[in-house]
Amino acid sequence: MTRPSHWIRILLALLVIAGVVFIASSLLTLADTTLSVWQRLEQLPAVLRWFFLLLLGATLVGGSWLLWKLLKPSTPRDARVERIDRESIEQRVESLGDHAAAAREELSELDRRRQQGALYVALFGRISSGKTSLLRALAGEDTRADAIAVTGGSTTRVRHVEGELANGRKLVLADVPGTEEVDDQRHAAMAKAEADRAHVLLYVCDGEPTRSEDTDLRAIAAFGKPLLLVLNKADRYDDDEREQLRFALAKRYQDVVDRVVTASAGYRKTLQRIDGNDIESSVEREEPPHIERLVSALQMIANRPIEQMEPAREAAVLAAVDQRLDAAEQAQRQERSEAAIRRYTRRAMVGAMAAIAPGSDLVIQGALATALARELAGIHGIPIREVDLDDFLTRAGGLLRTSTSVVLAVAGNALKAFPGFGTLGGGLLHAVAYGLIFHSLGHALAESFADLKRFDRQATLDAFQQGLKRPDADTVLKLARIARDVLQEDKP
Repeated sequence: MTRPSHWIRILLALLVIAGVVFIASSLLTLADTTLSVWQRLEQLPAVLRWFFLLLLGATLVGGSWLLWKLLKPSTPRDARVERIDRESIEQRVESLGDHAAAAREELSELDRRRQQGALYVALFGRISSGKTSLLRALAGEDTRADAIAVTGGSTTRVRHVEGELANGRKLVLADVPGTEEVDDQRHAAMAKAEADRAHVLLYVCDGEPTRSEDTDLRAIAAFGKPLLLVLNKADRYDDDEREQLRFALAKRYQDVVDRVVTASAGYRKTLQRIDGNDIESSVEREEPPHIERLVSALQMIANRPIEQMEPAREAAVLAAVDQRLDAAEQAQRQERSEAAIRRYTRRAMVGAMAAIAPGSDLVIQGALATALARELAGIHGIPIREVDLDDFLTRAGGLLRTSTSVVLAVAGNALKAFPGFGTLGGGLLHAVAYGLIFHSLGHALAESFADLKRFDRQATLDAFQQGLKRPDADTVLKLARIARDVLQEDKP
């Protein structure tokens, strides 16, 4: 790096000297003023002097607080969380009709389980953890092994098996497929739905959890239900090893699970037997399950009054139903938007039969464009001001003036697909062009309202322009057919 020239260094030195002199002079002036004010204050009565000092202090504190409020970084406010209750959910279900069929079934299932009074337990874990065998052991001898046996990778749904605790409390055990049995997206949906519906969650592993098992376990813990981590196949360890592993898991997941228990679902052991003639043969022996600790943990949970456990389960189910209703309402809004776009597009095409050129006389179609925008905004519940809408339509008209040739070319190519109409110009060509304009405008508005939840003029204009430049071929052909039908309807 080269040093600055001699004259530049002299100039910088002079600036530094001037700055030092200015600061020193300011400090001296401030000190002189402060001393002068203090001398005058000392001449005042004590009451007035202290009153002035308190007033000065309050002014400094107030000014500092105001500066802090103005200059501190703004923090986003938490979104207002509306309480989800059964009454509001049922009102939304009723208003959605057939769109809410799945939500209606979920509410019926919620009521059915409440009336049944059973303790619902959902089992999660890898297929290799012995989850299904453990479920069979919990269900008791009345459940045959071949009735619920699973071939690895073939479980694609949640199955329920009934059992009973020692105190007579009925158990309903749900076997939730693992990620190795179904794809991740389906597994996530199944796991969430069953975790919402259950009172108690069990995660089954057969050793130190792997990274993926750890992730699954922590995700399940987020549901906020009683969660037991079950160390299955515990008979593979001796007493000391089993207790050390249980203690290590309890320490590792002390903030994740309610309790870590060991279990052995039972297994079939093959023994070699040699008879008196030295003939060797194989004998299979069933080892009984050892699930006493798990049953005891479930019994402790089941001892709670069911009325205390239902509110958490109901809240989780209603939250899930609320999400389904959001999706159903979005689908309904999309259907209504599509119907409105088709209706206004046809009206615009009918009105365009006498138009000279699309875009140059947008005023002719301005009433339709305004009505379309307002109807779409009403469907999506988006407030839209008159001045914003007028500005948007004005800017949209500006885009059309630069895109007219492109729109006409697209419309002309579409009409070539219909012999006898492709050579016609005038109103028919303009009708297809106006159809494309309103189709693109309507979808740009609807997508902006749906995605952004507000009226963003620039984003909507960008989407409108893209729709004009790159229209879907099938859409253009449909518009051409509509224009043809309109023309034929007008013929005597």
